[in-house]
Amino acid sequence: MVMSKDSKDLSSDKISSRAWKTLIILSLLATMVMYAETMLVPAIPDLIKDFHISYSVSSWILTTYLVAGAIMTPITGKLSDIYGKKRMLLVIMLIYAVGVSLGGFVTNISEMLAVRIVQGIGMSMFPIAFGMIREQFPIRKLAIGQGVITSMFAAGAVIGLVVGGHLIQNFGWQATFFSIIPIVIALIAVIQRFIHVTEAHPQWRAEQTESAPKQKPSIDIQGAVTLAVSVTSFLMALTFVETGDSVGSTTMLGLVAIGVIYLVLFAIIEKRSKSPLVDLNLLLNKTILPSNILIIVVGMSMFMVFQTIPVLIRSPTPLGFGEDPVATANVQLPFALVLLIFGPTSGFIISKLGSTKPIIAGSIIGAAGFTLLLMNHSTEFMISASLAILSTGLSLINVGAMNVIMLATPRQNMGVSLGMSTLIRIIGASIGPAIAGMFMQTHKTTLPGLVGTFPTPESYNLIFLCATGVSIAAIGLAIFLRSSVSKTLVHTN
Repeated sequence: MVMSKDSKDLSSDKISSRAWKTLIILSLLATMVMYAETMLVPAIPDLIKDFHISYSVSSWILTTYLVAGAIMTPITGKLSDIYGKKRMLLVIMLIYAVGVSLGGFVTNISEMLAVRIVQGIGMSMFPIAFGMIREQFPIRKLAIGQGVITSMFAAGAVIGLVVGGHLIQNFGWQATFFSIIPIVIALIAVIQRFIHVTEAHPQWRAEQTESAPKQKPSIDIQGAVTLAVSVTSFLMALTFVETGDSVGSTTMLGLVAIGVIYLVLFAIIEKRSKSPLVDLNLLLNKTILPSNILIIVVGMSMFMVFQTIPVLIRSPTPLGFGEDPVATANVQLPFALVLLIFGPTSGFIISKLGSTKPIIAGSIIGAAGFTLLLMNHSTEFMISASLAILSTGLSLINVGAMNVIMLATPRQNMGVSLGMSTLIRIIGASIGPAIAGMFMQTHKTTLPGLVGTFPTPESYNLIFLCATGVSIAAIGLAIFLRSSVSKTLVHTN
C-alpha cells in the first residue's frame, strides 16, 4: 500500500519514544546544573564576608564560571562533531563532577575561582545535549523539546533556591557543593546506560546525506586563547572602575585596549582558519545574528538578577531588607517558578504560532518586568512580582530565538552553531554580574554600628535602569528579526 503525501508528513512529525527518553534524561542534566548554580546564589553575601572581597570581585564567582563555559562551549561542540556526542558528553560530565566535588573544600577566593573554572568547563555539555535533541526530534516539534529543556532549567532553579537557602542557613555554603556529588554521579551512569545517538530523525538524515561534510574539522586553539583573553580583559576592566584613581583608570584603559586587540586578532584568526571556533559567515547570517543578540539579553538579565537580588535582600536595613538565606531564596522563587511553568508552554506556543511573534511579545514583557523593578523595589512582594513578569518574557525570547537558530542552521554546522549560540549567551550572562558588581562597588556606604560597606539605593537604581534600557532595545531587535527571517524557514513566521 502506498502512503499519501499527507500521511508521510504526519508520520515524519511523530516524536519517537527514543526521542522522548533522550529528552527526559537530558532535561535532568539541565535540572542538575541549574540546581547547582542557584543553590549558591543566596550565599553570595556570605562569600563576600568569608573571603573578605569587594562586590565587584564577588561577581567573578559567577563570571569566572561563565567565561570558562563560554570558551569551552564551541570547542566542545567541535569535539562532539569529531568524536561523537555521547562520548564527549560523558567526558565533560566527569570534569564537572571533579569541579563540584572540590567546591566545598575551598578556603579563599583564589581557590574558589579555580574550582569555578573547572565547573565552567562542565557547562559546555549543553550544546551537545541540544544537538542530541535536535537529531531525534522532527523539525516542527523542535520548539516543544526546547520548551521542556527550558522548563527543567527552571525546575533546577526552583529546587536549588529552596534547598540552597536551607542548606546555607543550617549547614553553610559548603554543603551546597557536597549535595550535588551523588546527583552528577547518578546522571553519568544513566546517560552511559540509556542514551543512544546512533539514529537521527529521518528529516535530519536526509539533510545530512545531501550535504555531509567532506572532512572532520580540527580544533581552533588559537581562536580559543585569543577569545579568552579578550573577554576576560573587558570584564576585568569593569572591576577597576571602582577605584576612581589614576592607577585604576590607567589599568582599566589598558585592559580595554588588550581586549580590543585580542578581539581583532580573534576575528583575523577565525577568518583564516580552515576550521574556525566561530564561523563568522554563519554568525553574521541576517537571521542568526539578531537571534544571538537576543540570547545575550536573556543571559545578561538572568545573571544580573542572580548577582543583585541576594545582596539587596540580605543587606541590613535601611539599605536592604536584612533577611536570611531562606528569605532571599523565597523572593527569587517566583522567577524560577514562572520559568518552570512557562518553559514548556512557550514551546507549544511557538510550535503553533512560529517564533518571531512570541519573541516580540517576550521582549515587551521582559522590558515591563525590569521597568517595574526600576520603579518599585522597595518591598519584597514587588520584587517577586516583577521577577515573575520578567521570567515570562525571558522564557519566550529564549525558546523562540533558539528555535530560529536551529531551523536556520544546516545540519552539518549544527555543533558549531549551537556552540556559538551557547557561547554568546554565556558571554551575556558573564556581563550581567560584572555590571551589577561594578555599580554596587562604586555606590556604597557604611552604617553606624556595623562593620563593612553596603550598596546604596542608587546602585540598585542604576543596575535596573541599565537592564531596562537593554530590554527596550531588545524590542526593536525582535521587530527587526521578524522582518528579516527567511520565508523558507519552517514555522518561524
